[in-house]
Amino acid sequence: MTEPRIVTAIDVGSSKIVTLVGEASTSGAAGDFNVIGVGIVPSRGVKRGQIINVNDATAAIRESVDGAERSSVTKITHAIVGISGNHIASQNSQGAVAIGRGDQGVGVEDINHSLEAAQAISVPNNREIIHVIPRHFRVDEQDGVRNPIGMLGFRLEVQAHIITGATTAIHNLLKCASMAQVEASELVLAPLASAEAVLTSTEREMGAVLVDIGSGTTDIAIFIDGAVWHTIVLDVGGAHFTSDLALCLRLPLETAEQIKLSHGHASPADMPLDQPFIVAGFGDDQRVSVQRRDIAEILQARAEELFGLIMQEVKRSGYDGLLPAGLVITGGGSLLPGLREVAREVTGLPVRMAQPKDLQGLVDTLHSPAYATGVGLLKWGMHDIVARPSKRRRPTLNLNLGPGGFTGWLRNLLPG
Repeated sequence: MTEPRIVTAIDVGSSKIVTLVGEASTSGAAGDFNVIGVGIVPSRGVKRGQIINVNDATAAIRESVDGAERSSVTKITHAIVGISGNHIASQNSQGAVAIGRGDQGVGVEDINHSLEAAQAISVPNNREIIHVIPRHFRVDEQDGVRNPIGMLGFRLEVQAHIITGATTAIHNLLKCASMAQVEASELVLAPLASAEAVLTSTEREMGAVLVDIGSGTTDIAIFIDGAVWHTIVLDVGGAHFTSDLALCLRLPLETAEQIKLSHGHASPADMPLDQPFIVAGFGDDQRVSVQRRDIAEILQARAEELFGLIMQEVKRSGYDGLLPAGLVITGGGSLLPGLREVAREVTGLPVRMAQPKDLQGLVDTLHSPAYATGVGLLKWGMHDIVARPSKRRRPTLNLNLGPGGFTGWLRNLLPG
């Protein structure tokens, strides 16, 4: 009897920790799976995507894993873990090697050697490479090659996207997972995972910006010609909208969060001029009258700043003229009404609000932008387990190509 092919993913976010367990379908198709376990708990010990209290974060991860174990009736020992935070940096690099297979053409070893050459960059001692992702290849004078396997030539070049992170942030995350009795089999950058869950193949090809607005950070990934070309994590997220309301209206953070969720809107023009309501303020008997339009003006200002920062990063990348598909926005912060209109006005680009779709199993709560990263991590892992059910990779392995490593990356290029 065939052993069930199980993947576990853990999204360690600033507001919640999500553990998902997926079982690959018997069809064997990459990405075809059922969600059989879900564990969602409020986050502790995590701020702006990074661990700030190891014990609290470990306990929260363990609680989330326990919930997923109970619902899936599965013992979790390994998991793909998402990573984010403003310590993330990226750059594009090039590697070239001589093709060593003669009349047999380019082989897997040639591609591996070219990617190793691409990652021969200067990395400070306090940083580590998380991903090395091929964008496209060149065989002799033929450029723009997606799949060079079998091509004849003398020289193979690769354009690769390299993502690095701070060593301390990486190892604190790994330590928390280990203390929670889970081995991180792979680290995956959060926006790359979110893209797996919500981006269409057309958007990847045409050129799009994936924007995942979380609680503590906003993760950005630019996709062009089917590959990631630029990634960055901004130190602004949904929690900043809440803190703006708390400061401007002189309210406790808990009250401000409730107001944002129940009455929040980023478009003052859509709010009535006079529609006050009473909320609890500071002090035992303090009550505060709040206008919905005032709330909208505060949230609009923060939204305009956020999308202004996003556009600054897009222009800094140099790819702003190559994005006809515009912005694809996901994450829990994208649930704020009126956000799409602000994004369109500030960026001047098409905007689509996205959430995971076509899920099977225990997915009632997962059809939400808030779970794009968790679902994407699961999809990322499913590419790997379908290709190589028994192989696990260390999270600090430098040659981290993408879903399924080289075999998964290559499979995505082949027809059918």
